[in-house]
Amino acid sequence: MKLSPLSVPYRILERGGSLLVAAVFLVFSGGSFLGGVAGPLTLVALLGVGVLALVAYQVAYYQRYEYELTADTFDIRSGVFARREREIPLRRIQNVDISRNVVQRVLGIALVDLETAGGSETEASLRFVSFEEAKRLQREVPRMKRGVDPDADREAEPEPATELFALSDRELTLVGLLSFDVRVPGVLALLLSGSVPVVSSFLPRGGAVALVGFVLLVVAGVVLFSWAAGAVAAVVNYYGFHLVRAGDELQYERGLLQRYDGSIPLEKVQTLTVEDTPLKRYFGYATLLIETAGYAPGQSSGGGRGSEAAVPLATRDRVFELANDIDAFGEPDLRRPPRRVRRRYAVRYLIVVGVLTGVLFGVDTALAGAFGLGGLPFPWYLPLGVLVAIPPAAHLKWTHRGYWLGESHVVTRNGVLKRQTKVVPYDRIQTVIDTRTPFQRRWSLATVTIDTAGSLSITGGDAAAVDVDDAVADELRAELDERLRTALAVRRARRARETDAVAAAGDDHDGREAETGGECDADGEAGADTDGDRRPDGSNPEGQPRSEQGPDAPHGAGDDGFVWGTRDEPATDGSDGESPDDEGDTEGSTDPDSAAGTDRTDPFVGGSDDATGAETPPDESEARDDER
Repeated sequence: MKLSPLSVPYRILERGGSLLVAAVFLVFSGGSFLGGVAGPLTLVALLGVGVLALVAYQVAYYQRYEYELTADTFDIRSGVFARREREIPLRRIQNVDISRNVVQRVLGIALVDLETAGGSETEASLRFVSFEEAKRLQREVPRMKRGVDPDADREAEPEPATELFALSDRELTLVGLLSFDVRVPGVLALLLSGSVPVVSSFLPRGGAVALVGFVLLVVAGVVLFSWAAGAVAAVVNYYGFHLVRAGDELQYERGLLQRYDGSIPLEKVQTLTVEDTPLKRYFGYATLLIETAGYAPGQSSGGGRGSEAAVPLATRDRVFELANDIDAFGEPDLRRPPRRVRRRYAVRYLIVVGVLTGVLFGVDTALAGAFGLGGLPFPWYLPLGVLVAIPPAAHLKWTHRGYWLGESHVVTRNGVLKRQTKVVPYDRIQTVIDTRTPFQRRWSLATVTIDTAGSLSITGGDAAAVDVDDAVADELRAELDERLRTALAVRRARRARETDAVAAAGDDHDGREAETGGECDADGEAGADTDGDRRPDGSNPEGQPRSEQGPDAPHGAGDDGFVWGTRDEPATDGSDGESPDDEGDTEGSTDPDSAAGTDRTDPFVGGSDDATGAETPPDESEARDDER
């Protein structure tokens, strides 16, 4: 397949801007080193050579760029001067994202980004294909990952999509009104830090009262400008937002100037996050964020954050309803940290206020005594005025923290100014980390972090039960370890049943072909070789399920779903999600077979996957590696 022919003139215009800037610079500075009539003629010649070189390169780039979607890989062959051939396994592709700016929408072309698990940047980009071709790739890649024959059902209709959420004009306005760009104050401070003499010339000379008034006016202006910038950015970013569910993935579309069209595979969802601020909580609104394995949609397309807003703004009840539609977890009943934690928070705030007051006192004394400048323009004891706010602040911090263990998910909540409720399925847990700082040990406290394969785990954005009792932390870590084992066993059993069903369907298809023209054996089967080499998924090369291979077949995958090993106990069905109530090793992080260790090495690769000792098949290990 080739790129769109319209990509050639678009890339010429896109890259010709830098050439135009260079030409303008040469025109205004050419007289200094090119005199006489030769100067303008030389500039025109250089500009013409540059334009011809750019056009020739873009045409050659178009002619030598090819891509192909095969049954197992996405192949790309490119390069003008040096040829490069790449094969991207389909099982590693997490997202196929489409973006179009205003000019691209007029031309009918789009940029397609292929994102893979664990990648810190976009794995491959197609610049540019037609919008219809982009939608085809976005639709076909997930289908072929599920094993659909690329030549079958070519004319089949796409899977019906169910709209989950659409942002109305009123809600878009509220998104803008409730947005605040926290980057603006930092940028202004950076710009003004090198202009202290200039800024000081604007300071009033009327004494401390005038100076304080001027500072308050500047702060109000910065806050107002930050709010306006955040409102504009939010409206431009989420204009026309809607979220639909098509088959096994979520699809979203948003944007005013730059239109984004992306997909979120449900099987790769690591964490659901319900986020709100004090202003949103006051009006009863919240935001839903979705994080996938190794990459979050929108991260490389201008989002700049570790997860994509699946629902930018909706009522809190509606957000939790949508989160349960994506991955049902019920209604959490959070358990808060022990009450003594409030005293710890109050002590921490008191220490901060005391240190700040002491610093201001020293500065005021130095300015008044050593330099004779009359001291600070405000009282050095001004921070002591916040002492009355410390008890309610400590109580609020304690109130907004907690955790909950559900049947199939663990839920944590933290934060006051930006409160986040994180929902993590047990079978997505990579590592359970127990940390205890010296200050926490003085209070007999600990923090239990639930690490996943999502991109936010790199920046410390994992779900965590913060400041729980140390004994509770030991029990929580052991319980998460046990529930992870149970959830993985249930998932493997389900996948094995699906594999057997596909193999059985293939066997029925072979049987029908044999009846119409092939040679059948005595039983009417299409000649399956049950004595040949068998595949790891429990089927022989002809696709016969292992469960139909007779009593002489080796013990392995059966209807219970466990493969590549023996078992003494029947697999749990995981209907209630509860783990056995045993008093095993609570220090599960030191167990070499523990699913929830203290390091980030996946203990299931090549090891035991549950208490029965069933070994993880290679395809499951690869799947967990892909998610990470």
